[in-house]
Amino acid sequence: MKVLMINGSPRKVGNTATALKEMEKTFLKNGIEVETMQIGNQAIRGCIACGTCNKKGQCVFDDAVNEAAPKFAEADGLVIASPVYYASANGTLISFLDRLFYSCKCDKRMKVGASVAIARRGGLSATYDELNKYFTISSMPVAASNYWNSVHGGAPGQAEQDEEGIQTVRVLADNMSFLIKSIALGKEKIGLPEAEQKVFTNFIR
Repeated sequence: MKVLMINGSPRKVGNTATALKEMEKTFLKNGIEVETMQIGNQAIRGCIACGTCNKKGQCVFDDAVNEAAPKFAEADGLVIASPVYYASANGTLISFLDRLFYSCKCDKRMKVGASVAIARRGGLSATYDELNKYFTISSMPVAASNYWNSVHGGAPGQAEQDEEGIQTVRVLADNMSFLIKSIALGKEKIGLPEAEQKVFTNFIR
């Protein structure tokens, strides 16, 4: 079993990385393989709605999105972590996620999702909600912890001092590991729900 973790921070050793490292230790303890991709320091443009991915099966812009797509397809869970900018996630990360979730045509149902927001002070809940919407539009169960998945820290290293935040992401990884294993067992014993053909309704014709 495997979890793909996305670091949306431009800092490789910042507070977002600290939170993900804590989760990685917990996943490994639970026998879950982990791969982390650093996204926030890359030049990733937004979706241009060209529809090429519907024809070719991948995004027209051949960057980290196309690199992540097969990893996402193989993963049993996805963790998205971002610093908070103006009560929102890193813009580079959002461009990445928009294109990844739209262009990756893999079956996302029952892959477990979790988001983590990191900030000096405020905007954590808004960012947490923003990131969770990628999961809830994709039939992905969302893992929860004993508090909203947020860690406080400004300067690099300060997240380690947020004992509650670090505990929150550790519990999150434990809960996510349980969900992944439970869903795998359910697939084996019961199978996935039958997929319906997606219906699209246009409100203006």
